[in-house]
Amino acid sequence: MKPASRLVHPPRPAAQPTATVNPLIQKGSTVLLPDARALYDDDAFVTYGRSGLASHEALKSALCDLERAEAVELYPSGVAAVAGALLAVLEAGDELLMTDTAYKPTRRFCDRTLARFGVSTRYYDPTLPPDEVEALMGPRTRLIFLESPGSLSFEMQDVPALATIARRRRILSLIDNTWGAGHVLKPLDLGVDISIQALTKYVGGHSDSFMGSAATRDPDIAARLKAGVTDLGWSVAAEDAYAMLRGMRTLDVRLRRHEATGLALASWLEARPEVLQVLHPALSGAPGHDLWKRDYSGACGLFALILKPAQAGATAAFLDALRVFGLGFSWGGFESLAIDCDPQLEVRQFRRDYGGALVRLHAGLEDAEDLIADLEAGLEAWRPLAV
Repeated sequence: MKPASRLVHPPRPAAQPTATVNPLIQKGSTVLLPDARALYDDDAFVTYGRSGLASHEALKSALCDLERAEAVELYPSGVAAVAGALLAVLEAGDELLMTDTAYKPTRRFCDRTLARFGVSTRYYDPTLPPDEVEALMGPRTRLIFLESPGSLSFEMQDVPALATIARRRRILSLIDNTWGAGHVLKPLDLGVDISIQALTKYVGGHSDSFMGSAATRDPDIAARLKAGVTDLGWSVAAEDAYAMLRGMRTLDVRLRRHEATGLALASWLEARPEVLQVLHPALSGAPGHDLWKRDYSGACGLFALILKPAQAGATAAFLDALRVFGLGFSWGGFESLAIDCDPQLEVRQFRRDYGGALVRLHAGLEDAEDLIADLEAGLEAWRPLAV
């Protein structure tokens, strides 16, 4: 079946007492085993509820199909998936090669937690060509972390080239695949070892549940991920697993709407005299468009714009004038959102002068004309403060 159909009809567990289209929601810590031998046969039986019951298993199976993976582990949030994957494969003395544009909580985990356990993080400029990134890899480099497009500023990376280099040098590769939602980008097909997602965003789609996932084809990595979930005590609620699986059914339809609306807004903004540049990989002529066109089968609704130079307070005036767009940090739900990115850029090692304020937008499921009218109101409030 085509990808959109597979989202609606994922593999289903064979043992289910009634033939409903959705899985059971099982709640329980205690699991009753059939005999004494089964008490310690963890490979053949679920022996404790935290390791996953009906809705968890159905979700993991569907995510394996979505990501074309052999194994998936679930985590209580996206940043927990980042932490879980990094802790599973890194050891004291290792070096992590991390894109400088990483999602802020990812960077915080590296700088505050991994550092305490003897893992060093070297940040690299994601605009470097693959051979220059390879030159940064040393004898202690264990993992390269990719994010394409990059958080906030949407730099595209040559994912297959970097994955090939890493594999040749016996270095693992990991990508934050939340922008691609596992649907419009298949990192494991491109040679990446681990694909992680904040399922909270597009897979959930309704801004009401938290979850993350890590997917792989490598049996050794799969065993490490599973051991990490067990040893660190992570678990997700059965209802949340059910909600994520429900969100997957409409992922294709929603992403197509997010993509179409996002591109409509990006094209409109590109023609505005108040806007210096639009950063949207799927927009023709935008930075990284050729890489997006090669590797992706679609886009989502998240992109950024650079406003022309203005007086202090201009960006706040733009944002405060918005009524349809909410002001919030998450994204991937049904609602449109906007944030000022500039305060988050100060921590980067390879800071770029964008020439104006960087604003990130998420195009939700509202009508594009209403969103354009809202942006027009924001620009009208911004104009008196232009320089």
